[in-house]
Amino acid sequence: MTAKLDGGSPRLVHIGVAHTPFSDPRDVEEPQEAEGRLEIYSRYEKALKDVEGFSHLFVIWLFHRSEGCELTCCPTRRSIPPPRGLFATRSPYRVNPLALTVVTLLERNGRFLHVRGVDMADGTPLLDIKPYTDRDRKEGIRCGWLETAGLRARRDSEPSEEGS
Repeated sequence: MTAKLDGGSPRLVHIGVAHTPFSDPRDVEEPQEAEGRLEIYSRYEKALKDVEGFSHLFVIWLFHRSEGCELTCCPTRRSIPPPRGLFATRSPYRVNPLALTVVTLLERNGRFLHVRGVDMADGTPLLDIKPYTDRDRKEGIRCGWLETAGLRARRDSEPSEEGS
């Protein structure tokens, strides 16, 4: 049941599928409020044991509708010049079409997880789920060009001018 090596390269295995209100990736707006259901394939249901004890989960998924890679790009929903480096954006046009989302777990019902914070299109293949824990919380987060473009408010957890 693990990823297999095929000619030296890992082959990723889909563990399930996301059911979301977004029929098209371009429809994703305000994902922090969007609710969805993560369906885990029955052969992986045992892997969900104890997951309901966590309030938040990392969901690793595939940009399955994305084609090609752009090493520099403007953000997908806001064409804000100048072009940014791929690794400084959340663009779906990546070297490896992988995505990461943190969701709030609302309820587990068998092999289905009801979550809030989905930002993927309906039918998106899921690759992995991991619990979000205290060690994942970071302080002093900077959001680079998003802050200077006015797209990201500074978090209260960041050090103030007085405290730094």
